[in-house]
Amino acid sequence: MATESTPLLVPKPKAPGEVSGLDFALLLTGVWSLTFISSLDGTICATLISTIGSSLESMQLSSWIGTAYLLALCAFTPLYGRLANIIGRRPSILFAGTLFAVGTILCGFAQNMTQLILFRAVAGMGGGGMTVVGSVLVSDNVPLKSRGLYQGFANLVFGLGGAIGAPLGGWLGDSIGWRAAFFCQSPLVVFGLFLLYLKAQEPAVVLAAAGTSVSAKLKRIDYAGSATLVLALVTFLLGMNFKSTGGYEWSDPQVWGLLVTGVAIASLFVLIELKFASEPVMPITMLKRRTPGFVALHNFLLSVLSFSTVYNTPLYFTAARLRTSTNAGAHLIPNSIAVAVGSLFAGWYMRKTGHYWKLQSLVGLGIIAANIILSSWNDETPEWVLYTTLVPSAFGFSTTLTTTLVALIASVPRDDIPLATGISYLFRTTGQVLGVSLSAALTQTLLARNLRARFTGPGASELISQILHSTAYIHKLPPDQQELATTSWALALRVVYRCQIVLAVCLFLSSLPIEEYSLPDTIAAAPVKNTTTPVGDEEAAPARDE
Repeated sequence: MATESTPLLVPKPKAPGEVSGLDFALLLTGVWSLTFISSLDGTICATLISTIGSSLESMQLSSWIGTAYLLALCAFTPLYGRLANIIGRRPSILFAGTLFAVGTILCGFAQNMTQLILFRAVAGMGGGGMTVVGSVLVSDNVPLKSRGLYQGFANLVFGLGGAIGAPLGGWLGDSIGWRAAFFCQSPLVVFGLFLLYLKAQEPAVVLAAAGTSVSAKLKRIDYAGSATLVLALVTFLLGMNFKSTGGYEWSDPQVWGLLVTGVAIASLFVLIELKFASEPVMPITMLKRRTPGFVALHNFLLSVLSFSTVYNTPLYFTAARLRTSTNAGAHLIPNSIAVAVGSLFAGWYMRKTGHYWKLQSLVGLGIIAANIILSSWNDETPEWVLYTTLVPSAFGFSTTLTTTLVALIASVPRDDIPLATGISYLFRTTGQVLGVSLSAALTQTLLARNLRARFTGPGASELISQILHSTAYIHKLPPDQQELATTSWALALRVVYRCQIVLAVCLFLSSLPIEEYSLPDTIAAAPVKNTTTPVGDEEAAPARDE
């Protein structure tokens, strides 16, 4: 059994099968290799979108390179939680990693934009599984009291991949060619999968069904629930994408039709999960429990808020202040540092104290304060304030993301950890997509209204259209029109930031009902519970240790 005296990177998991320090280190290397490459992939592709669009002569479709991956990632992420329990951790992550690798390699061979978008979707189907099952493997082998610390290390690896991906993608695009950006990812994926094939072990719930035939295991999969969940997410998020990035109006059938269809299919999904699925891909009853339900809500709101902030803050500098993209990026450096520090601090704090509720609540207040300051930005705001405003928000984002993951794992039986992890990542990824889509739709709507109020007369309509579609166009305008355009942008973003204050308050309130479980320093130990179980709840709620 692992205890607090166990060396940091050499925990011993429970039976059946002791894992040595070396084996555990190799397991982590495999998991974090996939974490690194999934982050690297995202920023590489983002850097090369214009290069690829020009090369394939389909610039108008280039935004779908990222959209297709993100939609597939979001839709397929929750499926891997149940899959990890049915067919096992090792087969699940090998399947996910293979999908990602094959899709990514095929992207390098794509002959047109349609093929590339399709292959990016295939890669996205596997990308979500690498994240979910990788997280489950770490949870299987790490005491709960140390789980947050390992999550902090994983976040550092993820941040490193993102930081390296952008310059690497630019260099490859300018020298060898954009196709090399896809080919170069494969060796690291294969390396990570090889280590996981050798070192990943299955827990008791999987080993108990070891003698079950493959066909029997496949019959346990909730195909109807999986299909309706994927279709509901894809159609709804596609409708939001048409509105936010496609420039369609809410009244357009491609927008409201997809949104209504998505809601209808989601209703069917809930019915299937509640009434018909014997092993639902998303156990709705789990969300009825206090802590899992509020963790899911909290993760969703947190992702919406953070991605709205990350999306809109650079726009403030480039569109409202007419600064360069380099300058805008420089203002986000403290934000990135705070994300890394916050996650590690949360892990250290939980390992040291065994608590998380007070820390989680405190940083929530910091997120509110940061958004209040953000909404007050104007031409007179000092530079040091512009650089530091997002630090409390970024620190709080990574801290609560870590603490809520630990709270969620602690609140469910060990066999349900993969399902809970899949649900957590579903709400996170959905929040990410909606955070960008909703804030972009709101910003564009407000900006159009502000511009129409300031630009009138002949040619105003064309001028407004140009400003809406390109911030670079503002630089070509005469000084008086530049001022009108930047003022319109600043006022639109201020309203968005004020909406973020409301979100931040809701985020803080959603963290308060999350219960504080004891964090054992052994893998097999069960969380402390009391007898105050609500009617219909399947699991007793823990008493918070104040």
